[in-house]
This record gives sequence, structure tokens and C-alpha cells, in this order.
Amino acid sequence: MTMTHAAPVTVAVARRADPARTDEMVAWMRAGTALAETFPGFLGAGFVRSSAGSPEWHVMYRFTDDDTLRRWEESPQRHWWLTSAQGMVEHTRVERRTGIEGWFDPPVDHVVETVPAGPTPPRWKQAVTIWLAFFPLSLTATLLTARFIADVPLAVRTLLMTLCLTPLMTYLVLPRITRALHWWLHGQPAPWRRVAS
Repeated sequence: MTMTHAAPVTVAVARRADPARTDEMVAWMRAGTALAETFPGFLGAGFVRSSAGSPEWHVMYRFTDDDTLRRWEESPQRHWWLTSAQGMVEHTRVERRTGIEGWFDPPVDHVVETVPAGPTPPRWKQAVTIWLAFFPLSLTATLLTARFIADVPLAVRTLLMTLCLTPLMTYLVLPRITRALHWWLHGQPAPWRRVAS
């Protein structure tokens, strides 16, 4: 009996984004990788640019088989992640490859810049970072909605809050706080200690 469906599957996705929004693009792709990591069968992911300053990005992710890949691709988490980049990211091509060769077929002839560098931070550090960004935003939004639209039904207030907070978190707050805490997330000495030494 052949079990071709059990072969690892690599998906290569070509995307375009404004080079001026590189920080947002990197933060968005890291968020997608962090979400995919929580799914059974996830084997890894990575992304590269065609060249420095290029609008072209090539993303690869790998799952153990078609079934685990389908669970990720059809998940509400992935749907939310993709819709959070509407207006910023254009998807131009998707390729599926099976077998070990999928990881090693380069999406472009020359890779000049690769991101991210280094291992993924521990999940608990990612959770703390997200909380540090989310708590003040959530508190502010709760106080403002209670003051200005207290009579609006709870479901509508929540809808308005999430519509405002999601882009703020994705494009403004989270990229800045991850840059500020990069040393802590990756287990490096604090900047003031490096300067002092």
C-alpha cells in the first residue's frame, strides 16, 4: 500500500509588500510563524527577500503531511492572520512541494537578505511581550468605550474595540515592542550592560 499523503509537504508562497513597510512585514510573518508553531505536524518555516529593498518576499512552511497542512490552512487562526495584512500584502504565487527536496529548492536565484536570524524566542517570552503590548491598549480602549459609548450594546462595543486594536497591535505596537525587547527575547545582554562593558 502506498501512502503518498504521509509525505512532508512544503508550501512556498511569493508575496509583495511596500519596501517602506519592511518592519511591519517582518512582524506580520513572525506572528504567522508563531501561530503555525502551535499546530500539530508543523516542521518549520522561514522567509527571505529577493534582494535588499525588494518588494518581493518568499515564504516557506512545512508540515508532516497533507492532513496537518490542511488543518493549518483551514484554521480560523490562519484566516485571521491573513486578513490582518489586507492592504499591505499581495499574494502572487503558491507552490506545493513534497519530499525533502522541497526545503532546498530555492525560490530565487540569489538570496541577499534573510530574516529572521537566530532561533525563535521561547513561547513564554512571546506571550509576555504580547501581553505587555495588549494590556495598555485594552485598558485604554475599555476606558474610552465606557466613557463615550457606554450605552452601545456590549457586542458592538467589543466589535469596535477589536477593529481598532487589531491593526494597532499588528502594525504599530507589536513591531515596536518586539524591537525594544529583542535583546531579552533572544537571551542577549541588556543594551545598557553592553554599553557599560
